[in-house]
Amino acid sequence: MEQFKSAYVLPFLILVTGLFYIFYVPGESLVVIILFKLIPVWLIIAYAIRRLHDRNRFSRFSTLMLAGLFFCMLGDAFIEGAFIAGLAAFLIGHLFYLAGFFTKMTVTRVKLASLIPIILYSFIIGRELTDALKTGGEEPLIIPVILYIAVISVMLFSAVLTGNIWAVSGSLLFVISDSILAWNMFISEVTHSGVLIMITYYSAQFLIAHSIRPLAEK
Repeated sequence: MEQFKSAYVLPFLILVTGLFYIFYVPGESLVVIILFKLIPVWLIIAYAIRRLHDRNRFSRFSTLMLAGLFFCMLGDAFIEGAFIAGLAAFLIGHLFYLAGFFTKMTVTRVKLASLIPIILYSFIIGRELTDALKTGGEEPLIIPVILYIAVISVMLFSAVLTGNIWAVSGSLLFVISDSILAWNMFISEVTHSGVLIMITYYSAQFLIAHSIRPLAEK
């Protein structure tokens, strides 16, 4: 019973600290904002490590996934004050996720069919963002943003190839979170964007962390 209860301590703390950051952290101090933004991610990384440590299942796959979590954490910190640096850190994080998922992939016709909506998404969001960046005179951001869209789309596809529901759900939520962020920043204001971005983002990272042990045990 104690072991059962302890398994829910970190998820509960992640939920509480995530909601605290989203709804209660004041926006005056950048240092305070970054600190409280990162606390749930630190707990998510601790959750992933604990799940692996319970059965000593550290492997190439789990190492890649933990590296992805780490670089996304850096992206969280950087993006508040330096958008390109944050984007680069998240890009590296997605590359680690992608590499990890590809070590566990299996190919079927159904999984390959997921390429159609993923490519369609990439084309539509890429076109809209490119037009918005040109209109706003931010042409230097076009290549980094398009590259990011390409990488996160391939990351989502690689998650689908694993066949693991937690990995797929987390990766899809990551795409949704980043799409809301990009749309709100460059195209038009999204109502309650801050809440939507962070809820989907924290959920994405938690689900990806949760997927590590089941995939490692394949």
